[in-house]
Amino acid sequence: MQVFLQTLIGGITFGAVYALVAMGFSIVYRTMGLVNFAHGSVVMIGAYAASTFYMASKVPFAVAIVVAIVVTGLIGLIIERFLRPLENKDFTLMLIGTIGFGAVLEALAILIWGATGHAVPSPVATEPLNLGGVRIPTYSLLVIGVAALATTMLAFFLRRTKLGAAMQAVAMDHEAATACGIHVGRSNAMAFGIGACLAAVAGSLIGPMLYVNPTMGGTLGIKGFAAAMLGGFGSMPGAIVGGIAFGLLDAFAAGNFQAYSELVTFVVFALAVMIRPTGIFGEATVNRA
Repeated sequence: MQVFLQTLIGGITFGAVYALVAMGFSIVYRTMGLVNFAHGSVVMIGAYAASTFYMASKVPFAVAIVVAIVVTGLIGLIIERFLRPLENKDFTLMLIGTIGFGAVLEALAILIWGATGHAVPSPVATEPLNLGGVRIPTYSLLVIGVAALATTMLAFFLRRTKLGAAMQAVAMDHEAATACGIHVGRSNAMAFGIGACLAAVAGSLIGPMLYVNPTMGGTLGIKGFAAAMLGGFGSMPGAIVGGIAFGLLDAFAAGNFQAYSELVTFVVFALAVMIRPTGIFGEATVNRA
């Protein structure tokens, strides 16, 4: 039972990060109908920005996360600005453009930080909590808490602010939103910016848990994409549920199948998607193709 609970905690911790990545995918897809294939690389840049500032400047980890958010937020706005001329004109080229941006970001990371990567010390020095023989890392509690805070702030923004309502309107019908005077380009830019900020939070949190390197965005991007699909692409609640579910699946597969854990994880994921192609909370989204 202790092993089960320990694995459960680890799965929820990684699942919280996958949920953040999945929400970044979903908010762009929900608003524009576009899959941002550069999103995993933005997560990687967020991890590098936070870890570099945290270790070099010796500032609080929270400040390092804010710096990473600013850096990746600007990257998200730049990507959207370059893609904007293709809006409603060449959807395929927009997809290719996001792939190209991902390759550029990975190359930039190698030029700036090198190809070897680095480890990040945990910002939490306290001993793990011991509950009935189950050791709960305090950093895991921090990850879950920060992910929950980011999710709450996003939900408040989308439901309680005029800008959030405008983004929701664009997601439902961009032509009708334009007719109502909503600036669609601005909403799209906000979607990319918010998605990139979520990527920064995910990258910052995953840094002390993994080895930060230029290729980590590929793995995190694929798992975040899979989590978004599992929950239902375009659904924010689906991204959360899908991220936690994928994290648990990943953790238990690693605990029981070791070397074949990745294979088992994605086979189970493929079966789940075959049974329910739209995901758990699948919903209609915009289609600009």
